Amino acid sequence: MISILENIGNPLVTLMLGVAVVYFLYGVFVFVRNAESPEKRKEGGMHILFGALGLFIMISAYGIINLILGTMGK
Repeated sequence: MISILENIGNPLVTLMLGVAVVYFLYGVFVFVRNAESPEKRKEGGMHILFGALGLFIMISAYGIINLILGTMGK
């Protein structure tokens, strides 16, 4: 179980964290680039919201994985 979390879980969470950061930054880019268009700003704002939500979920998952690993003695 510990080996699975270390070898698959941590790299997967790290990859998804990177994807969430890129998605968040894309949302910021869309929001700033299209400041004059309310529809595009709303679209950028949704990207920012979902990117931030993804960041929160991935950081929480990383913390839970490390909590499990610490509890099991690694």
